Amino acid sequence: MNDDNRSIRVLLAKVGLDGHDRGVKIVARALRDAGMDVIYSGLHRTPEEVATAAMQEDVDILGVSILSGAHMTVIPKIMARLREESADDIIVTAGGVIPDEDIDKLHELGVQKILLQDTPPDEIVSSFRALVEARGER
Repeated sequence: MNDDNRSIRVLLAKVGLDGHDRGVKIVARALRDAGMDVIYSGLHRTPEEVATAAMQEDVDILGVSILSGAHMTVIPKIMARLREESADDIIVTAGGVIPDEDIDKLHELGVQKILLQDTPPDEIVSSFRALVEARGER
């Protein structure tokens, strides 16, 4: 539970043409088993749809799962939309297949945590809790 005594709310999203969702479903189950409220966007969402859903659902964390290599195209669009709507208090994380050379660029865009494909589920849970705790109340 976070400070206001409610579950951490998470939106997990698959953006673009990436059709592989086994990993994101494993993450969703781990987060749910840890007591988090998890929404899964389904496949083939646009960056705008994902950002809008995160705002409408009042999530604490938006987790973007990317296996297609499109992270440097879709994540900047998501971050821009959140900033435009003054929703930059939503913590954005990215996971999947992300080359090492792009990690610093994603952090510069505002992505707070990069979780690569070999990150254990319990580490994802603990990092999400730590991110929400560090952000504090909204």
